Amino acid sequence: MSQSFVAAMDGGGSKTLLVVLRQDGAIADIGRAGGSNPFDQPLWRETLSGLFARLPPEARAAGLGLAGFGESSTLNQRQRALISASLPNIPLSLTNDVDMACTAAFAGQEGVLLLSGTGSMAWATDGQGHHCRVGGWGSLFGDEGSAFWIGRKALGLVTELLDGRNTQDIAFLEPFQKALDLPSDLTRCGPALLEWYGNLTHERSAVAALARIVARLAEQDCPVAIRMMREAATQLAAHIQTARRKLSRPELPWSYAGGTLQSCFLREAISESCGTPVAPRLPPIGGGLLSAARLAGWSVDADWIDRLAATLEHAGLGN
Repeated sequence: MSQSFVAAMDGGGSKTLLVVLRQDGAIADIGRAGGSNPFDQPLWRETLSGLFARLPPEARAAGLGLAGFGESSTLNQRQRALISASLPNIPLSLTNDVDMACTAAFAGQEGVLLLSGTGSMAWATDGQGHHCRVGGWGSLFGDEGSAFWIGRKALGLVTELLDGRNTQDIAFLEPFQKALDLPSDLTRCGPALLEWYGNLTHERSAVAALARIVARLAEQDCPVAIRMMREAATQLAAHIQTARRKLSRPELPWSYAGGTLQSCFLREAISESCGTPVAPRLPPIGGGLLSAARLAGWSVDADWIDRLAATLEHAGLGN
């Protein structure tokens, strides 16, 4: 008997991941590419098309979670047109990447999924067909608590310190200079920072990457970094609290996804007001595979989900 496959795609602001799963539970292919958010990635079509071309003809279904989906009717039409042309003959689950991550974290059950990566957003479901979203407005309007938001604050503080407008937080400057490989001499640091900025190929992703520096400094007890991360935690906690209020479910469990929330410091700070999070049952890509397997008519139960989690973890795709 020939093997059948399902596929899932997690299309984020900074990176896009494709996983093809065989019916026997083995991973047949993993594809990676740059970001595919149509709001700020001019080559999003090429990114998606290149990954779609890797799907085997035996693919029975696909689960797609795409950044930006559901946020603009014009862009949605363009995304749908590309997907229809690329995957014309298989059933699809097409949703926002955060909705897919919520499905993954709770294996389709109730909960609030908080995502903080390049952007930030919460997606909540009560398990009875009602759902809501909070945030996800993008870097111009919001994305509070996201990696970009933290990185932008760090850069703003550095410029204040270089100018002398801020003299209270000078302890932040030296470790940040070292982490970004900037000169320690103040007269050379400013030009070097502008040179760094001028050579960026994708500003949003590069600034978001600076959040890792802030998180590491916070874990090393840098007071200024701790303050920044606590500010981010306050903003992200408001996403969870608002989602719970919208669904009139103040006790909904919450879970997490995205690179920013890999910081234990940040998760613990959010827990102070929102309670301890539930560890995600599956990584975000697992939500797409779960949806696709169900569309394909595969037998999906708790044991299957556990095996999928172990398979993704072994492949380096775990939470």
